[in-house]
Amino acid sequence: MHCRSWRQIRSRGFTLIELMVVLVIIGVLAALIVPNMLDRADDARVTAARTDVNNLMQALKLYKLDNLRYPSSEQGLQALVAKPTVGTPPPNWRPYLDKLPNDPWKSPYQYANPGLKGEIDVYSFGADGVAGGEGKNADIGSWQ
Repeated sequence: MHCRSWRQIRSRGFTLIELMVVLVIIGVLAALIVPNMLDRADDARVTAARTDVNNLMQALKLYKLDNLRYPSSEQGLQALVAKPTVGTPPPNWRPYLDKLPNDPWKSPYQYANPGLKGEIDVYSFGADGVAGGEGKNADIGSWQ
């Protein structure tokens, strides 16, 4: 049986320098990949908000077909899930949605009747939660 020296056993492991080089390489790759992944998440949220706005607009069009008008701003989007108790009651109301969605940033969708950009407007303020903005903070609305 051959006894191995301590030096032979130690030489089979990784040195601190080798480990540091590998960690630096992994860090550089992560720095290049992670921002691209975050941009994808923002794009997905914008797409989800556009889909929600389109679905809300379709429900509002059905509401108008049944009741000959859109809900007032005072009645808001809540008129799609519960019969309005304020303003003029709709004559042929029925549930148009099971529940109102929040936008992908966990804020309620906004509704304006009359709208600023159309007969009615349904919109999200985007990631920043305030009107206006650029990129992921831009408003997403029924006029787009």
